[in-house]
Amino acid sequence: MITCVVEYVIDPSKIDAFERFGRRWMELVDLHGGTHHGYFLPAEGASDKALALFSFPSLAAYEEYRGLFGTDPGFIEADRIRDESGCVLRHERTFMRPMLPVRPEQ
Repeated sequence: MITCVVEYVIDPSKIDAFERFGRRWMELVDLHGGTHHGYFLPAEGASDKALALFSFPSLAAYEEYRGLFGTDPGFIEADRIRDESGCVLRHERTFMRPMLPVRPEQ
């Protein structure tokens, strides 16, 4: 499994647009073979930082999903929300592998 962590710098005055953008991407990730773990929005402290975490079974599965960027109408629509609103000032992607807790057998 590979998890993509996206760190955003957002325009705090456009949080509603960012939430619309995020809701659409959660749907798209889940629709195309990933598991979206949600967006984490400012609550206290810096008001211009947000995170998104989502996983795919493998890097190859993620690359297949990325291949839809710029061609799939849903992806284009989601990017349009971001681009037209200006809610995202910049973002950075990092790939991590999760280390999950071991649960005792019940």
